[in-house]
Amino acid sequence: MSRPVKRSLTLKGHRTSVSLEDDFWKAFRDIAAEKNLPINVLAAKIDAERDLDTGLASAIRLYVLHHFRNAS
Repeated sequence: MSRPVKRSLTLKGHRTSVSLEDDFWKAFRDIAAEKNLPINVLAAKIDAERDLDTGLASAIRLYVLHHFRNAS
């Protein structure tokens, strides 16, 4: 398993970064492509829906997990 790598995103016109492992980043990009959404749009959706006590990287990981659990 890879170590988290800092990735850049733009949310509401502001640059931010999240630290995600390669596997989660690839899965996140695959989900965005499957939904025909730019990755920044999907990240903004996750950001808007997350609990304020949950960091964005954790929210993305949980989104990826739930996506694939619901798909099976």
